[in-house]
Amino acid sequence: MDLQSLTQLFATTYDSNPNTRKTGELAVRKLAGQEGVIPALLQIIASDNVDIATRQAISVWIKNRVASSYSAEPARVGPDYKLISPADRSALKSNILPLLAASPSRVITVQLASTLKTLISNDFPERWPDLLDGAKALLASNNIREVGAGTVVVLEMVRAFRFRQKGDILTIVIEQTFGILVTLATNLLNSPPPGAEQDIPALVHLILKSYKHSIVLNLSPYQQSAESLVPWGRLLFQVLDLRIPVDALPADEEERERSEWWKAKKWACGVLGRLFHRFGNPSQLPSPLQEQYGNFAQHFVTAFAPEIFKVYLQQIELYVSGQAWLSRKCQYQIFQFLTECVKPQSTWALLKPHFQHLVSSFVFPNLSFTPARQELWQSDPIDYTRTSIDEYENYSSPVAAATTFLCQLVSSRTKVTFLPILTFVDNVLDARPAAPQRFGALNMLSALAPFAMRHPDVKHKMEDFTMKHVFPEFTASEGYMRAVERLIYDLPQNLSKVFRAVAAGLDDAELPVRVHAALTLTELVSSHHSVKEAVSPQVGKVIQDLLKLSDETDLDILNSSMETMVEHFQDELLPVAAQLTARLCDSYSRLLREAIANEESTPKGDDLDALMDADSDDDKTYAAMGVAKTLSTIVSSIDSSPEILAQVQEVIIPIIRNTLESKVLDLFDNMYELVDSLTFKTRSISPNMWPVFELTYELFQTDAIDFFRWQRSLLVFMTTETDLNVAEMLPSLDNFVSYGTDIFRARADYRQKALDIYTMALSSDHLGENDRVNGCKLAESLLLNLRGHVDDQLALIVTTAFGHLDEAETKSFELANLEVLINAVLYNPGAALALMDAQRPHGARVFFDRWFAAVNAEHGLPRVHDKTLSIVALSSLLEMKAAAVPVELRDGWPGIVGGAIRVFKDLPKAVEARKALQDSLQEDEGEEEEDEQRYLNLNEEEGDVWDEDSAYVEMLAKEGQRLRDQAERKEHDVDGESVSSDEIIEEELGFISPLDAVNPYLTFKEALTALEANDRAMYQAATTALDVEQQTLLMEIMRIAGEAAAASGGRAPTAGGAPGGP
Repeated sequence: MDLQSLTQLFATTYDSNPNTRKTGELAVRKLAGQEGVIPALLQIIASDNVDIATRQAISVWIKNRVASSYSAEPARVGPDYKLISPADRSALKSNILPLLAASPSRVITVQLASTLKTLISNDFPERWPDLLDGAKALLASNNIREVGAGTVVVLEMVRAFRFRQKGDILTIVIEQTFGILVTLATNLLNSPPPGAEQDIPALVHLILKSYKHSIVLNLSPYQQSAESLVPWGRLLFQVLDLRIPVDALPADEEERERSEWWKAKKWACGVLGRLFHRFGNPSQLPSPLQEQYGNFAQHFVTAFAPEIFKVYLQQIELYVSGQAWLSRKCQYQIFQFLTECVKPQSTWALLKPHFQHLVSSFVFPNLSFTPARQELWQSDPIDYTRTSIDEYENYSSPVAAATTFLCQLVSSRTKVTFLPILTFVDNVLDARPAAPQRFGALNMLSALAPFAMRHPDVKHKMEDFTMKHVFPEFTASEGYMRAVERLIYDLPQNLSKVFRAVAAGLDDAELPVRVHAALTLTELVSSHHSVKEAVSPQVGKVIQDLLKLSDETDLDILNSSMETMVEHFQDELLPVAAQLTARLCDSYSRLLREAIANEESTPKGDDLDALMDADSDDDKTYAAMGVAKTLSTIVSSIDSSPEILAQVQEVIIPIIRNTLESKVLDLFDNMYELVDSLTFKTRSISPNMWPVFELTYELFQTDAIDFFRWQRSLLVFMTTETDLNVAEMLPSLDNFVSYGTDIFRARADYRQKALDIYTMALSSDHLGENDRVNGCKLAESLLLNLRGHVDDQLALIVTTAFGHLDEAETKSFELANLEVLINAVLYNPGAALALMDAQRPHGARVFFDRWFAAVNAEHGLPRVHDKTLSIVALSSLLEMKAAAVPVELRDGWPGIVGGAIRVFKDLPKAVEARKALQDSLQEDEGEEEEDEQRYLNLNEEEGDVWDEDSAYVEMLAKEGQRLRDQAERKEHDVDGESVSSDEIIEEELGFISPLDAVNPYLTFKEALTALEANDRAMYQAATTALDVEQQTLLMEIMRIAGEAAAASGGRAPTAGGAPGGP
């Protein structure tokens, strides 16, 4: 196809006629496999004679084509997959830099930059060695557009490698370009080239953005050196000190926030904040980073932190005095830095003289009722409600950052800061200022509430304080004052009065007031029995109000309130549970439809940066999650009424099926939690539930695997493994097998589907070790629950497990995989051993060596279930006929008895440890005292503060270091060991198995008795080989078994039935 035809074709893709547009889109799809199309399209983008809209459409197509087909990833390769040819790849690399330099619009530049990042990720430096020289040549150009292209190239190089733990490639980029960048930015600010005034802000913005992205994980030795740090520091301070002329900025504040100059300032603040928080704060620097950054941190906190503090104080003074404007994102970054200054002794010394002024002039105005809030209140009450609740969790909101700073002051420096700040609030409220200022003071009081109620000098005065300053606002003429977050202290003398006022708020004319009244009422119900009793007769109305408010606002927090109400009023809501469930399912279905519509309108792609930077609206999805959690609470609360539970299940199943069929992956966790809860509590599988099993199988083969791959890519820079949705699916799949045993016995296709999920979990390259563990648990469930009905599948199970015997990287998977083989032995000893021998010569001996290594290791079989399984399986081997024992194993066969005794030796300790763990989960002793220590620092000295947050960061750093060391050992195969040696396998209290009903003592006694009767010589060999300790243990085992037999009055139960309840 010639250039003109291609141009006309892409022009049809945005034609106003939908039929023309559809025809054009279909034709464009057919271009993917044609070699030479990409070079032709690149020529069209470069042509100034072609309409910009057409060039933009082409640039988007190229970006998507490159993102999906530049490299041959195994997950993508299929019959319709068409890899970009080598010639086209070469054309892309040859033309992308000139195209960036000549780009006629920012939109096209963005698409080309995304394309460039994909090329860099795949080809630099090995297959694109001259890229770095090309970037440097652009940066050295006298043409400002070429310089701009150079900054884009460097930024995309940094973005491509910023999350890689090994920073070797990124370090090369930094060392060769960052000196050029800082000199370039400084010259642009000091001596702007004629005619480049409009380009300079964007260039500075991109340069600072490159630096910020380069320090996400590491700070290179070059960046730590004075050679780099000093000029970059000067540049950052220069950008912050810029007094931008009013005529150079938009009049509208929202547009001003997005202007290039303020973007540059935002990134300057971000760089300084990251340098201090991650690398330059010695008192908070985690121990694994001390060797790498300790010296830098000491220098930075001494030489740079005071300068940053000084510059920020100047910015704040100019802002609060009205002499200069300060963007919200810059305010946020400044608050973040001030918060970081609270705990280190050296920076606290700088901050301490100023904290009261900062609270009164910078924190307080941010928390007051601003004209922007007033406008939103009047124009969109629903959005105001969402914003007023969400802004405290908005990571770019100065309101959230101001609140965090306030809380850090009073928690870390309690003695110095708490009473002066509380006095300031009291003075403001005593003065009875206008409502906007009272609003700010009450917001500050709300933030201080957890600290006030724990402070020994204040907590007893808070009821009077509340009645004096808070209670009157329930009847304020200003709606936003009636809606201000309520402060629920211990109010023994006035509780009924407060409750009546809050309840009245549910019928307020203003929606935000009704929402906050509902949230406050929920807190009162949770905290006070008398309020719960008062609400009980009206709980139906309260639930209806919550449902209506939730539908109006889609606020997840209202679903949490509803969940709390359901938990507290189970008996009252039981008669209307089915109707309530139906209402919630209607709400969920609406939210699901809207979430699907949002997802369809969101750009697709595998660009991690694009998704991380996207400002997508997830409100509908989060609200749907909240509704699903409330449904789970209802299911849990009505399990005492099987009839109502069955009705509720039939109402819920359609939304489960709809979610899975619609492939809304973000909601899968919630849906499988419902499936698990419903099937477990009913102890049966409803006929309408079986399609969920079939859908699960289909999803696991296609979309779910893609989802796991993508989720894992999001987390790859934080950890090497993550426990994803296979773990969520497993309980449901286990329940299908356990409680739908009759159906599985009757349907070979269902057995095969479950087996397919197991083999895929172990074989897929896009699933991790934790997913493989869960797959093994499914195989175990099949073998235990379907005794005699998976004979045809046994060979595949043994083959799959045996094939992974040497491939485990973690102890968890090593043991889980071994236990699949042990279960196979329990299922059919003779067949299982024969199948192992068929896998490799002496395969059964290999298996026994691994099994007995686990038996004899100190923590080889750590959990009660592990020990029980081994004892029962060893017992089944003792009952084998002598002729069926493989010849190569006969000499060691007597050792089975000793092995079982070895397991029995530690079984009581494991049972006791599990019981202790169960008990510990129910204990809450010392919680109040720990809370006070966590909230207040009453024993403060003027030194560094190390608190719970500091300890948490330390723990994360140590875990990250452990995982990196583990990955490095694996890469270099240190000592030939691939399995992690420091992993601890903990007891799983929620794990339920048919073996729970088996008494291992009784089972072993019966097996040993059978051995004595059937093979006297083998019995003699086994028992005479025991040492004195083992003989003593054997007598104790037989004694316990005798007592168990007398108590049960019969033979030990065998594995194979459905598991019981918890």
